[in-house]
Amino acid sequence: MSSEAEPIIATRRWLERAVIGLNLCPFAKAVVAKDQVRYVLSAATTPDALLEELAYELVRLQQTEPEQVDTTLLIHPQVLTDFLDYNDFLDTADAAVEALELDGEIQVASFHPDYQFADAAYDDVGNCSNRSPYPMLHLLREASVERAVAAFPDPDVIVERNLETLEKLGIEGWRKLLAP
Repeated sequence: MSSEAEPIIATRRWLERAVIGLNLCPFAKAVVAKDQVRYVLSAATTPDALLEELAYELVRLQQTEPEQVDTTLLIHPQVLTDFLDYNDFLDTADAAVEALELDGEIQVASFHPDYQFADAAYDDVGNCSNRSPYPMLHLLREASVERAVAAFPDPDVIVERNLETLEKLGIEGWRKLLAP
């Protein structure tokens, strides 16, 4: 296995074992089964280079039929590895969506190995709901999100269920789940 392939392999493992396997996102299974997830390994080493790639991927997603690619995972292992820097970049990502006039059409969700919710301690297992093997920006079509939420009567239950699942699993269980 090449070192270039490792971030994509680890991301696929995370998606299959954690996101789908633990049912953290009940909407993920269908797009994975239909092979509608685009995995992009960024070569960016600076936030500016990542921003360029993000803009390209936003436009590409918008111009691609949803049946081909419904969502994109932009994995960037060489830049924004510090969570606070990554978190600050999310405002830049949202500004790019607006500048490209894609607000209301595409949104950016955030996943990072050190993800930490503002009101949580670093070692709170609830943070794992947004922890991924590598920093990544998840590009989602708003229409797909709206359809998924409409099909799920109470989306707040997802958050509660995820916390219960992660608390039962614990941090050590999370690590074992994602081990190669």
